[in-house]
Amino acid sequence: MARNIYGLAAAIVTAPIFATTAAAAEIQVAAQGPVVELSVTETVQAEPDVSEITAGVTTMAPTAVEAMRMNAERMNSVVDRLESLGIAERDIQTSGINLSANYDFDQQTQRQVFRGYIASNRVRAKLRDVSRTGPVLDALVAAGANDIGGPSFSIDDDTAAQAQARQAAMQKAQAQAQDYARWAGYTGVRLLQVSENVGSSRPVPFASDEIMVTGSRIKTPVQPGLVGTSVTINVTYEMTR
Repeated sequence: MARNIYGLAAAIVTAPIFATTAAAAEIQVAAQGPVVELSVTETVQAEPDVSEITAGVTTMAPTAVEAMRMNAERMNSVVDRLESLGIAERDIQTSGINLSANYDFDQQTQRQVFRGYIASNRVRAKLRDVSRTGPVLDALVAAGANDIGGPSFSIDDDTAAQAQARQAAMQKAQAQAQDYARWAGYTGVRLLQVSENVGSSRPVPFASDEIMVTGSRIKTPVQPGLVGTSVTINVTYEMTR
């Protein structure tokens, strides 16, 4: 798994504080010397192992009942195709069903004209082999899907990436705190408080209007790129002699 690490940091140096509270543990830590507060972000980028797509069907008919009937028939074909491709039932989830009246504006009469009903149904599917994303999208269009979205990429279990980013952030924070202490005439630092935030970043989803329609010999290209797992730590150090 390819990984890259990126870092950001910010610092604030303040006068001595005599009671610093660690909110989670409610522990009072006394500081006798000046303190430095740092915010450091490290991001580990790795190859994704999960992609998520959405596929649906939109139908139009003169009546609401007919629109929903046609939609259900075609949507069943899409779901059946997902299952035939080996997508587990637990990885297929309905994400939206909608029925609405369709109107056009008549320029001559300056009035809304009723044209029928539009029904739509969409499912979200998780693919645990990102190399299959393009072929699955093509297969769903061939099965009748005319509303495609995604894909979005992620790491199913980013625990290891979080740990790597966390370690890198702490090492950078320690080094920066030592630098501030030395510049201020102190010899060392003592950790008083630490907290963190964890986040993830994903590449821009593949545009649905570029997906080839049924019958095309050209396969849908999908490039997963890298996704990032970020850890931001906020630390407070006391400068010591």
